[in-house]
Amino acid sequence: MLKIYLSNTLFIAFIALNCFAQEADSTKQLNEVVVRGFETERKLSETAASVNVLTIKDIQRFENTSLVPVFNTLPGVRMEERSPGSYRLAIRGSSLRSPFGVRNVKVYWNDIPLTDGNGNTFLNSLDMNTIGNIEVIKGPAGSIYGAGTGGVVLLGGAKADGNNARKGHTNYINTGVAYGSYGLQNRNFSWNVASEKVNSVLSYAHAQTDGYRQNSAAVRDVLSWRSNYFISPSKTLNISTLYSDIKYQTPGGLNQAQFEKDPSQARLATATLPSSIQQKAGIYQKLFNIGVSQEYRLNAHWTNVTSIYGTVSELRNPFITNYEIRNEQTFGGRSRMNYSFDVGSLKNRLTVGGELQKSAWVIRNFGNKAGVIDTLQTNDNVAAWNYFLFGQLETDLPQNFILTIGGSYNRFKYDFTRLSDAPKIKPISELLPAAFLPRIALLKKIQDKISVFASVSSGFSPPTVTEYISGYQTSTFVPSLAPEKGINYEVGTRGNLLKKRINFDVTAYSFRLKNTIVRRTDNAGREIFTNAGSTLQNGLELLVNSLIIKNIDKEFIQELRVFTSYTFNDYSFKNYLQLKTDLSGNSLTGVPRQVWVSGVDLQTKIGFYLNSTLNFTDRIPLNDANSVYANSYKLLNARIGYRKNFERIGLNIYTAGDNLLNEVYSLGNDINAVGNRFFNTAAPRNWQFGASLSLFL
Repeated sequence: MLKIYLSNTLFIAFIALNCFAQEADSTKQLNEVVVRGFETERKLSETAASVNVLTIKDIQRFENTSLVPVFNTLPGVRMEERSPGSYRLAIRGSSLRSPFGVRNVKVYWNDIPLTDGNGNTFLNSLDMNTIGNIEVIKGPAGSIYGAGTGGVVLLGGAKADGNNARKGHTNYINTGVAYGSYGLQNRNFSWNVASEKVNSVLSYAHAQTDGYRQNSAAVRDVLSWRSNYFISPSKTLNISTLYSDIKYQTPGGLNQAQFEKDPSQARLATATLPSSIQQKAGIYQKLFNIGVSQEYRLNAHWTNVTSIYGTVSELRNPFITNYEIRNEQTFGGRSRMNYSFDVGSLKNRLTVGGELQKSAWVIRNFGNKAGVIDTLQTNDNVAAWNYFLFGQLETDLPQNFILTIGGSYNRFKYDFTRLSDAPKIKPISELLPAAFLPRIALLKKIQDKISVFASVSSGFSPPTVTEYISGYQTSTFVPSLAPEKGINYEVGTRGNLLKKRINFDVTAYSFRLKNTIVRRTDNAGREIFTNAGSTLQNGLELLVNSLIIKNIDKEFIQELRVFTSYTFNDYSFKNYLQLKTDLSGNSLTGVPRQVWVSGVDLQTKIGFYLNSTLNFTDRIPLNDANSVYANSYKLLNARIGYRKNFERIGLNIYTAGDNLLNEVYSLGNDINAVGNRFFNTAAPRNWQFGASLSLFL
């Protein structure tokens, strides 16, 4: 398997070395990108943290139906899709306690939290066409973003292209359609305004598929609006709204024999439980989010950014054993104040602020009678609130050193009432101990070409409402389930070589997590969460990105870009006793030891282009005992198209193929599954054909 990757890497290197004789435009290299992470607004080369940035070009190089291959180009990041629309995101192994959805990773959408008070994020509410940029902060980021040990994802909505405004076209329309294998349909439309006073995008996207597996159809509609109003040189008002309506069927996991016999089938019935098809298992989810923020520069030293937001969601989940209805309301706000000042020749930047969030749920569980609500089982009212205060000081020291010191103070509280226990209702309130999360980092710049950094940061992740309730059987709200705590040591370097033709980013880290929360299931398929001692997570991440040719008017090849990312995970359980079995030293469940991704992007003078990516993922342990593994796999995808801009029209026609090597593999394994039903099969070789049109008004 590694021979394939070695040959692929050598091929890329051969192209690169032969193209270095060409003229190259070194404008806007990767290390010059300004990042928002840790509120520094610094260039990536001056950021003392493991941060990766995905631009609109990185997002649009894939089929516009799934975020999975986009995130998976980044080292240390793994996104899975158990069925169409059912995302699971892990940063450095953080999905250990995530049976579905996104947990233990905090997500911000247009600078407001998309993650609710339960620590859960409905990332599937977003459509690729609405996303303009992605930043991923890996490892604990509690000094600025509060609780969480996995990391932080900052998502920015698509912005109207200001270059069109400079050409006199302040309004333009984008529209696109795509059709593909297994009944895939994708339609999107956006109205864009880019002027000196307003940058606004109103968009609608519809996607649907019949799915490769039985009981895996999905339909998603997303309406979003983002607008920036430049009221004055010192004041900007930002408004963001999002409405998402998604429906997808859940086929369920297969055991090894079923997976090998017919990987397209849904979960089968057993002697005691019906099948996914019989129970019409699926997710029906609606979400509305609105946020308003204001950026105000008081003077040359003081800047304030304040936002408020609210989210309302409804989820219906007919499952094998029950039918859950969950209604949620979340509101909150975030404010930060930046003060820039000099002490002698040293430049300093002080950031202080806070974030408050309150969530409330009505959670009702019924019996599931062939997809129809049956007798009430439980009726719960749950509330969660949390707040944290943070502060950070950055100092530019002599000899091109940058020192960052920060920390946050965190509080969490849960309120729980099981109304179905009437008349013996016993409200339960759980106030978690306060947590202080410090971080210190030091960066050294070397001749504006290379920077090296080291950091130490602490992480804290409380149990979620779901994890508390899952173990609730009688009158106990699982108070023994302890928060995860960890400390992360990290060193890294990033920079550029050969006159900025090659950018590199290398990070090594050691993360030590205590009270690790793991997921198990009982014989009825119900989830149970428990603390599993501690884990030791050592890793190495490498990203090499080279823009070899750029805008050579006389050459047939206008742009050539190659990249390679590599992830090495040496993760293991420590002091882990499962009943009477000592699992200490076993590999961390659900985490591949190695992942290697390489890609090539090519643009020609006449308009034809190619985007291609090869992904090798190592075998994955599927249970804590390490007795079952998912096989390694290699994925090849490619997109070939024609893109041309005319006077007032932009045209893009393409065809794309995914899993071109026709691998049979599971993407989104159910770890520690009862009955060894670990496998959720991904689609074999599949195709997509599409076109998009831009009309400048």
